[in-house]
This record gives sequence, C-alpha cells and structure tokens, in this order.
Amino acid sequence: MTATKMTGSEISHVLKEGELEKRSDNLLQLWKRKTCVLTTDSLNIYADNQKKNKSKELKLQSIKKVDCVERTGKFVYFTIVTTDNKEIDFRCPGEESCWNAAITMALIDFQNRKAIQDFKTQQESENTSLGQQERCKARAP
Repeated sequence: MTATKMTGSEISHVLKEGELEKRSDNLLQLWKRKTCVLTTDSLNIYADNQKKNKSKELKLQSIKKVDCVERTGKFVYFTIVTTDNKEIDFRCPGEESCWNAAITMALIDFQNRKAIQDFKTQQESENTSLGQQERCKARAP
C-alpha cells in the first residue's frame, strides 16, 4: 500500500488501482478504458496508463452514491452520482473483484470519518462555549 502526501497532516492511501471503462459524455457515448486509482479521499481517473495526465479527480466528498449496479454478460455496470446530481457511467469485467464495491466501501469509510470529525468539532465548540459561560459566571457579582 502506497501513500501520497495530502494537505496538512492527512495521508491518502491507495485502496485500489487498475483499469476501469468510463462512458464518454459526448453524443456517441463510447466506452473508454481508463487507468484509475481509488484512494481514501478520491477516485483519480487518468487518460494514460503511466498516470501522467489526470483527466478527472472525483473527491469522495462530491460523490453522493454508487447506483444502478447491474451485471450483464461479462461486465458489471455502475453509475456514480455526484452531489450536484451528475451521473458518470462505468463498467468493469465481472470475473475480477469489481470497482463498485471498493468505491462504495471507500465512500462509507469517508462519510464515517467526516461524521466523527464533525462530531468532535461540535463537541469542542460546545466545550469552548461552556467554558466561556463558566468564566462569565465566575466574574458575575
């Protein structure tokens, strides 16, 4: 497992790496093979297999859900729905462990970490305001 340096003290770990096919947004909607790297923070999609040209970075915070999972023939098809309700279609060969489960688990893990962080922040702000109230009471005549 490799780690890449993120902003601040966050370290983003690679959870899955490999090829995934993405349906193009244009009129023809052709399937194009992409090299993808799923980390604890995002799904990075590269135009080339040397990972030099990042064509898209889907932050997990911008993903609402993984939807429409369907197995037909040799492929598993799924759609990533973003928080602004855009849909991005993907497919992967069904015989290997598919990306939809890995992305779903990474999304759940990310949402759990965010909920815990939000809770801690809320607790800290409540404790700070309680401390200020106590100091005010101590100064009251």
